[in-house]
Amino acid sequence: MAGAKFSSYHLAAAIRREPDAAAALRLFLRPPTAGASSSSSSSAPFRYSLRCYDLIICKLAAARLFPAMESVLAQIPASLRPGEPILCRVITAYGRARLPAAARRAYAHPAFPEPRSVRALNTLIHALLACRTPFPELLSMCRGSGITPDACTYNILMRGAVASSGSVENAVILFGEMLQRGIAPTAVTSGTLVAAFGEAGRLDDAFKVKEVMAMHYNIKPNAYVYASLMKALCEKGKMDDAVMLKEEMVSNAELVLDSAVYATLVRAFFRVGKKGVVVGLLEEMKERGIKVDRVVYNAMIAGFCQDEGDLDAAFAALDDMQKGGCKPDAVSYNTLVAGLCKLGRWRDASDLVDDMPRRGCPPDVVTYRMLFNGLCDAEEFCEAGKVFDEMVFKGFAPSKDGVRKFVGWIERGGDAALLESVLCQLARVNSLESSGWEKAVGDVLHDHPTEQKTVKLLDDLRLA
Repeated sequence: MAGAKFSSYHLAAAIRREPDAAAALRLFLRPPTAGASSSSSSSAPFRYSLRCYDLIICKLAAARLFPAMESVLAQIPASLRPGEPILCRVITAYGRARLPAAARRAYAHPAFPEPRSVRALNTLIHALLACRTPFPELLSMCRGSGITPDACTYNILMRGAVASSGSVENAVILFGEMLQRGIAPTAVTSGTLVAAFGEAGRLDDAFKVKEVMAMHYNIKPNAYVYASLMKALCEKGKMDDAVMLKEEMVSNAELVLDSAVYATLVRAFFRVGKKGVVVGLLEEMKERGIKVDRVVYNAMIAGFCQDEGDLDAAFAALDDMQKGGCKPDAVSYNTLVAGLCKLGRWRDASDLVDDMPRRGCPPDVVTYRMLFNGLCDAEEFCEAGKVFDEMVFKGFAPSKDGVRKFVGWIERGGDAALLESVLCQLARVNSLESSGWEKAVGDVLHDHPTEQKTVKLLDDLRLA
């Protein structure tokens, strides 16, 4: 860059290339001034483009550096008028981080010009659905938004209705409302209703939706619809019907038979005790040129762990997975950790978790919860305490059941100082249930009345 002015174009390119979000932020805040030979030129304010703001906001959101992201958002000048694509990316990031209040604040952020479109509304309700916001709240928000819903809005609301109550009735009502408004259903609508009826065990209704969508709305069933129907059939133990449905897919030249369909069948055959059929399915995949990928291997690992209790075979599947050039993910390792803990092999489970970073897959919140729960079930509370400290340090909240057992052990030991430490850590990850801990603290203080600071701690946490 010697002799050339460092422009917003160069900054955007540099931010895009920088893999570290914190380093990208430093670059954004203090752009190089290469070629500035005079004090006047070096002191002139740098002219940021909207593209620069877009890139740094996306990087900070992906890295969950939300305070820094909010600071950058506040700096965007009104003259640039950032569009809704940036807004939608911010809302989505908060949804993935399970921060519903922050997603709502982002939706109303003054940096983005009014009015909001249906795209922004759909992004918000999708993010809130990911945060498990109750369906009535989602519906009320949509009704009061003043924005005319589209097919995507109804598709999200239908998923929310089923996820919230486990019943498809509200989804059917929404579907009827959608038709009354003259909004044509889409392939996603069809898949949502089929999956909802299938998960409810209402196979006849699921197949009826498939037929009606094809006949009246010219929406042919896609691979997702077939996979949902096969999964429902497998849950009912109707394996022959599921295989016939797979053959129906094969006969349809417009459909691409993918690994997810075979993974559904693999998992189901393990559940019904017919793992021998799996070998034939794998051979069939090879004959049809379908790669045995991570989804299929994970189904096999789950089958060996959960249905067969054969951990050696599960680890062998993991080895085959790696030899085939397929990298295991957190689901692969979490299934193995859960299987080891179930068999009481908590030391092996702990060693596997410690080895995950070297294997290129750092433990996630599910990994830590499974190991922590397994240690508590085995009454290895000292080891559980080490895992507890590590997961809270990383910002992961333990499960309520595991914490209940862990705190019960502390209570029986009467260690008020340890209880104080645990309460503070739980509060730090928003996992404190004051009603449950009041009894624990009270029982400890009954034997240690001089520990008045713990009483104050509980009062402070209750107020917080």
